[in-house]
Amino acid sequence: MKELKVEATIENLSKVFTFLQEALDTCDCPARTKRQIKLCVEEIFMNITHYAYNPETGTATIKFSVENGDKPPRAVISFEDSGKPYDPLKKEDPDVEADLDERPIGGLGIYLVKTTMDAVAYEHKDGQNVFTIEKEIGKIVG
Repeated sequence: MKELKVEATIENLSKVFTFLQEALDTCDCPARTKRQIKLCVEEIFMNITHYAYNPETGTATIKFSVENGDKPPRAVISFEDSGKPYDPLKKEDPDVEADLDERPIGGLGIYLVKTTMDAVAYEHKDGQNVFTIEKEIGKIVG
Protein backbone atom coordinates (compact mmCIF):
# COMPACT_ATOMS: atom_id res chain seq x y z
CA MET A 1 0.00 0.00 0.00
CA LYS A 2 1.20 3.48 -0.87
CA GLU A 3 0.26 6.44 1.33
CA LEU A 4 0.41 10.24 1.10
CA LYS A 5 -0.39 12.63 3.94
CA VAL A 6 -0.81 16.29 2.99
CA GLU A 7 -2.40 19.46 4.24
CA ALA A 8 -5.88 19.54 2.69
CA THR A 9 -5.37 22.64 0.56
CA ILE A 10 -5.99 23.39 -3.08
CA GLU A 11 -2.26 23.98 -3.53
CA ASN A 12 -1.55 20.34 -2.64
CA LEU A 13 -3.73 18.91 -5.41
CA SER A 14 -0.61 18.66 -7.61
CA LYS A 15 1.08 16.51 -4.92
CA VAL A 16 -1.98 14.27 -4.85
CA PHE A 17 -1.88 13.94 -8.65
CA THR A 18 1.84 13.10 -8.61
CA PHE A 19 1.25 10.45 -5.93
CA LEU A 20 -1.68 9.00 -7.89
CA GLN A 21 0.19 8.98 -11.21
CA GLU A 22 3.19 7.21 -9.67
CA ALA A 23 0.89 4.64 -8.06
CA LEU A 24 -1.09 4.03 -11.25
CA ASP A 25 2.10 3.74 -13.30
CA THR A 26 2.95 0.60 -11.33
CA CYS A 27 -0.28 -1.02 -12.58
CA ASP A 28 -1.32 -2.20 -16.00
CA CYS A 29 -4.09 0.38 -16.12
CA PRO A 30 -5.48 1.77 -19.39
CA ALA A 31 -5.20 5.52 -19.96
CA ARG A 32 -8.98 6.01 -19.94
CA THR A 33 -9.32 4.29 -16.58
CA LYS A 34 -6.47 6.43 -15.21
CA ARG A 35 -8.30 9.56 -16.34
CA GLN A 36 -11.53 8.41 -14.70
CA ILE A 37 -9.73 7.68 -11.43
CA LYS A 38 -7.88 11.01 -11.55
CA LEU A 39 -11.12 12.94 -12.06
CA CYS A 40 -12.75 11.19 -9.10
CA VAL A 41 -9.71 11.70 -6.88
CA GLU A 42 -9.76 15.40 -7.72
CA GLU A 43 -13.44 15.66 -6.81
CA ILE A 44 -13.01 13.92 -3.47
CA PHE A 45 -9.83 15.78 -2.48
CA MET A 46 -11.37 19.14 -3.42
CA ASN A 47 -14.44 18.33 -1.31
CA ILE A 48 -12.13 17.68 1.65
CA THR A 49 -10.29 20.98 1.08
CA HIS A 50 -13.52 22.96 0.82
CA TYR A 51 -15.73 21.35 3.45
CA ALA A 52 -14.02 19.03 5.94
CA TYR A 53 -12.21 21.66 7.98
CA ASN A 54 -13.80 24.90 6.77
CA PRO A 55 -12.87 27.60 7.71
CA GLU A 56 -9.70 26.00 9.13
CA THR A 57 -7.41 23.51 7.43
CA GLY A 58 -6.28 20.03 8.37
CA THR A 59 -4.64 17.00 6.86
CA ALA A 60 -5.82 14.38 4.42
CA THR A 61 -4.31 10.94 4.00
CA ILE A 62 -4.66 9.20 0.65
CA LYS A 63 -3.97 5.47 0.48
CA PHE A 64 -3.58 3.48 -2.73
CA SER A 65 -3.44 -0.27 -3.22
CA VAL A 66 -4.14 -2.81 -5.92
CA GLU A 67 -6.20 -5.75 -4.76
CA ASN A 68 -6.64 -9.00 -6.63
CA GLY A 69 -8.37 -11.51 -4.38
CA ASP A 70 -11.08 -13.50 -6.13
CA LYS A 71 -12.05 -10.52 -8.33
CA PRO A 72 -10.25 -8.92 -11.27
CA PRO A 73 -7.47 -6.55 -10.12
CA ARG A 74 -8.79 -3.22 -8.88
CA ALA A 75 -7.34 0.02 -7.64
CA VAL A 76 -8.52 0.88 -4.13
CA ILE A 77 -8.07 4.47 -3.03
CA SER A 78 -9.13 5.76 0.37
CA PHE A 79 -9.20 9.28 1.73
CA GLU A 80 -9.04 9.93 5.47
CA ASP A 81 -9.54 13.22 7.26
CA SER A 82 -10.51 14.25 10.77
CA GLY A 83 -12.79 17.06 9.63
CA LYS A 84 -16.52 17.40 10.13
CA PRO A 85 -18.32 14.06 9.79
CA TYR A 86 -20.26 14.02 6.52
CA ASP A 87 -21.47 11.17 4.34
CA PRO A 88 -21.82 12.51 0.79
CA LEU A 89 -23.37 9.23 -0.31
CA LYS A 90 -26.55 10.02 1.66
CA LYS A 91 -27.21 13.06 -0.50
CA GLU A 92 -29.88 12.39 -3.09
CA ASP A 93 -28.57 12.00 -6.64
CA PRO A 94 -29.27 14.99 -8.88
CA ASP A 95 -31.87 14.69 -11.60
CA VAL A 96 -29.55 14.78 -14.59
CA GLU A 97 -32.56 14.71 -16.92
CA ALA A 98 -33.92 18.01 -15.55
CA ASP A 99 -33.35 21.29 -17.38
CA LEU A 100 -30.17 23.05 -16.29
CA ASP A 101 -32.03 26.00 -14.79
CA GLU A 102 -34.17 23.61 -12.69
CA ARG A 103 -31.23 21.80 -11.10
CA PRO A 104 -29.87 22.89 -7.74
CA ILE A 105 -26.19 23.82 -7.61
CA GLY A 106 -23.88 21.09 -6.37
CA GLY A 107 -24.01 17.33 -6.10
CA LEU A 108 -22.82 16.48 -9.61
CA GLY A 109 -19.27 15.68 -8.51
CA ILE A 110 -20.19 12.94 -6.05
CA TYR A 111 -22.76 11.65 -8.56
CA LEU A 112 -19.94 11.40 -11.11
CA VAL A 113 -17.81 9.49 -8.59
CA LYS A 114 -20.68 7.11 -7.79
CA THR A 115 -21.43 6.39 -11.44
CA THR A 116 -17.81 6.13 -12.62
CA MET A 117 -16.27 3.99 -9.91
CA ASP A 118 -17.12 0.32 -9.37
CA ALA A 119 -17.54 0.73 -5.60
CA VAL A 120 -17.81 3.74 -3.32
CA ALA A 121 -18.08 3.67 0.47
CA TYR A 122 -18.05 6.09 3.40
CA GLU A 123 -17.64 5.50 7.10
CA HIS A 124 -16.87 7.62 10.12
CA LYS A 125 -14.52 5.60 12.29
CA ASP A 126 -12.36 6.59 15.27
CA GLY A 127 -12.95 10.29 14.60
CA GLN A 128 -12.01 9.94 10.92
CA ASN A 129 -13.99 10.34 7.72
CA VAL A 130 -12.97 7.46 5.47
CA PHE A 131 -14.12 7.64 1.84
CA THR A 132 -13.06 4.74 -0.37
CA ILE A 133 -13.35 4.25 -4.12
CA GLU A 134 -12.57 1.14 -6.16
CA LYS A 135 -12.09 0.75 -9.90
CA GLU A 136 -11.32 -2.42 -11.81
CA ILE A 137 -8.14 -1.96 -13.75
CA GLY A 138 -9.00 -2.34 -17.40
CA LYS A 139 -12.77 -2.08 -16.95
CA ILE A 140 -14.12 0.92 -18.84
CA VAL A 141 -17.41 2.55 -17.85
CA GLY A 142 -19.55 4.22 -20.48
